[in-house]
Amino acid sequence: MKRLKQQIADAIHSALSSLEFPEKTFSLTPPNNPNFGDLSSNIPLLLTKDLKKSPIEIGQIITGELKVSLINHISDITLTPPGFINFKISKSFYQSKVESILKKGESYGKGTQGVGKTANVEFVSANPTGPLTVGHGRNAVLGDTVSSILEWQGFDVTREYYFNDAGRQMRILGQSVEARYKEILGQEFEFPEDGYQGSYIKDIAQSILDKLGDKLPSDDSNFKQKAEESIFEDIKKSLLRLGIHFDQFTNEKSFYKNGEIDKFLGELREKNLIYEKEGATWFKTTALGKEKDRVYIKSTGEPTYRVPDTAYHRDKINRGFDLIIDVFGADHADTYPDVLLALKSLGLNTDHIRVLLYQFVTLLRGGEKVKMSTRKANFVTMDELVDQVGIDVVRYFFIMRSMNTHLDFDLELAADQSDKNPIFYLQYAHARICNIIKHGQESGLKLEIEFDSSLLVHPEELNLLRYMVRFPEFMDLAYESFEPQIIANTLQELASRFHKFYGQCHVITDDKSLSNSRLALITSVKIIMNNGLNILGLSAPEKM
Repeated sequence: MKRLKQQIADAIHSALSSLEFPEKTFSLTPPNNPNFGDLSSNIPLLLTKDLKKSPIEIGQIITGELKVSLINHISDITLTPPGFINFKISKSFYQSKVESILKKGESYGKGTQGVGKTANVEFVSANPTGPLTVGHGRNAVLGDTVSSILEWQGFDVTREYYFNDAGRQMRILGQSVEARYKEILGQEFEFPEDGYQGSYIKDIAQSILDKLGDKLPSDDSNFKQKAEESIFEDIKKSLLRLGIHFDQFTNEKSFYKNGEIDKFLGELREKNLIYEKEGATWFKTTALGKEKDRVYIKSTGEPTYRVPDTAYHRDKINRGFDLIIDVFGADHADTYPDVLLALKSLGLNTDHIRVLLYQFVTLLRGGEKVKMSTRKANFVTMDELVDQVGIDVVRYFFIMRSMNTHLDFDLELAADQSDKNPIFYLQYAHARICNIIKHGQESGLKLEIEFDSSLLVHPEELNLLRYMVRFPEFMDLAYESFEPQIIANTLQELASRFHKFYGQCHVITDDKSLSNSRLALITSVKIIMNNGLNILGLSAPEKM
């Protein structure tokens, strides 16, 4: 389909050149009304001002030229108000694609835009201060799916987890564990202000007591170290449960140890972009076009996130990736531009860095919001959510909406085992296809190498085929926009068209030739669904 679209676009450009009409960037997309055709261009509307003619008149001139030199597979060209040129693609074009899909199999829809290139995707990056929450879950699934989309395009992808293992929150973590340690021992203790109150803190304290005894002095490094190790191990287990693995883990502390932070701060000072004021260290962003300067190091001596994050991103740039992607929550909207600005001021190219911001998640139970607070231990962990609704549901719900929109995670809908649940509806379509194929085999019918695709003429067969051939196009769009929900929406529409087809067309019939052709058709649908589900990290059940 991509090739055919390009051929039509080339034919339009050729017509414009022959007519000595101005060149324009025009659209070539399916019309809102499928009765008009398969593809529609707005080029006449774009030329109205230049040519001082009506769109209809311009369209008539262009279509007259197109009919002289038009490419194969176009059965008709029409013009509809207010000025769209419509192209109807021949049935034979769609029918021939069944064989093509069957031959390509697992590679159908794969792109080549990333072949020979490397990509780094940083995601999750939750600090090891507690278990992964629902909020972290959306980041995790989005990052993993974006990584899979890149791999589908041929990129060699490094999935990376960066975490803050220094600073105030880690100090508070250690103090929280120490307080629970003393509590278990029946000693006097003062729980730190803003301390971590989850039961997991007491579990870690008990573990330290069991392994190291009851004689640990106050402020012993074991409290923080053992807590970090324990929590991070649990985080890894939670991610693996979701089918998410990482190729590299990088921590903030390493950039203090290797001197990279001092190095880049020194470089900024040499450029007169760092200064001291009121006991704090400031980054002179006003000299780089910003409205106000940013605090780099607080008066307490603690650096802001901008400092280690800049050192970390310079490290990623130096590793030579062709594409660097950060998956951040919306709360990073004010921070990351300053990081990129600092990198640019150091003479580094940041054009290949993409920051994907996602909106946050609200859990709904019975239509009411579930209130969450990490510090107060009032939250739902990822493991709890998975236990409640399952891995596939969790992954699907986190990517079924654009990351630019707030996500209401409806627990009742997620637990529903009917077609009201979008992932259930999707997987049921795949299972139904598997059941039909199995039933055919039991009836002595199996997919033959040769079949007559010209028999696929029913309106619902053609409706299904028209969408199937666009799968590679949708995959390219998901890559170009970094929007995983495009794949989810594509599979939903494919499932919907399949169910409509199945309601109108029996696959196993007395007509062996027709049955074999339809068997080839649904097998090709199964291939597409498998490919899409694999990209999303979802299972493709054979029975439900």
